[in-house]
Amino acid sequence: MTFPVVGMVGGGQLARMTHEAGIPLGIRFRLLSDGPQDSAAQVVNDVVVGDYRDLDTLRRFAQGCDVITFDHEHVPTEHLRTLEADGIPVRPGPDALVHAQDKGVMRARLGELGIPAPRNRIVSGPEDVAAFAREGAPEGGDGFPVVLKTVRGGYDGKGVWIVRGADDPNAAEPFKAGVAVLAEEKVDFARELAANVVRSPHGQAVAYPVVESIQVEGVCDTVIAPAPGLSEEAAVHAQQLALRIAHELGVVGHLAVELFETRDGRVLVNELAMRPHNSGHWTQDGAVTSQFANHVRAVLDLPLGDPRCRARWTVMANVLGGDYPDMYSAYLHCMARDPQLKIHMYGKGVKPGRKVGHVNVYGDDLADLRERAAHAAGYLRGTITK
Repeated sequence: MTFPVVGMVGGGQLARMTHEAGIPLGIRFRLLSDGPQDSAAQVVNDVVVGDYRDLDTLRRFAQGCDVITFDHEHVPTEHLRTLEADGIPVRPGPDALVHAQDKGVMRARLGELGIPAPRNRIVSGPEDVAAFAREGAPEGGDGFPVVLKTVRGGYDGKGVWIVRGADDPNAAEPFKAGVAVLAEEKVDFARELAANVVRSPHGQAVAYPVVESIQVEGVCDTVIAPAPGLSEEAAVHAQQLALRIAHELGVVGHLAVELFETRDGRVLVNELAMRPHNSGHWTQDGAVTSQFANHVRAVLDLPLGDPRCRARWTVMANVLGGDYPDMYSAYLHCMARDPQLKIHMYGKGVKPGRKVGHVNVYGDDLADLRERAAHAAGYLRGTITK
């Protein structure tokens, strides 16, 4: 029996964990990685080191793969169209993926579909930013603050600026890169949510419970599944919104829809990611079928697995690098203190603020789970010493 080969473009932790999910199924992976020490390159047997932006490299890599998928959204759209013309299935395809690559394209399409989102438009310079702010200003106000985003690139707070007034230096900063800039109203939100869904080529789709995502300085710190205090009506609405986006954009694989829950109870779409996502890492231990396993199933057009929770609550906390590089020595304390703790490390060098792993805990007592997850992540980082 011949098992399929999944070609994964990108060698980060998402590729590493997706490969792990395919091992029990006997799925073979081929990896296009920037370097031999990338997170996934350390564990995948078949690794091609090369530049995903080079078409010839990408085409050579794709030879022998049954399907191509990604752990990031940065492969040039025109290259993906060439792979499709070569007869290689690309999932998600370029027509879908462009909405995760380009925030301007994404906002325009969601606007056409009537999907609720922050007020936005492409701006050409600081004066245009001020004009955009005035357009949404209440009587007697100037419309600031405003959020500026480069339409391509940017993640974990990078490529994003908060402009607090017409004279704010940040109003000019994004335009120095020479790329298009999107202006958005700064939403007065109560919290951030995420709706994760997976869709297969023949249209089967599953929705995970909606989660609360807690950010610290623009980086995801903690995810709580399901989102506490979210009504069933609001949760179903968010899931249906994500499923509709996946259908309308033709997404195949995992789609993360990052959301704002406003103080008046509305849900607005913030960002899209068409790959496994940090807000779904809890599913490794807290769901019947993880986001990674369902992404593998989807790109191979296999029946999708059950997305339901294994326990009442699951809490994920990211482990960030700090000034304490020897994380392995912290295992003794963390594992002895909490035998139910699940630790997932990425094989990455420790640098301050860098995501190097995460921990999951699940059970019935949410306050206890949050304390245990925060303690383990802090102890591994070195900010907690007892």
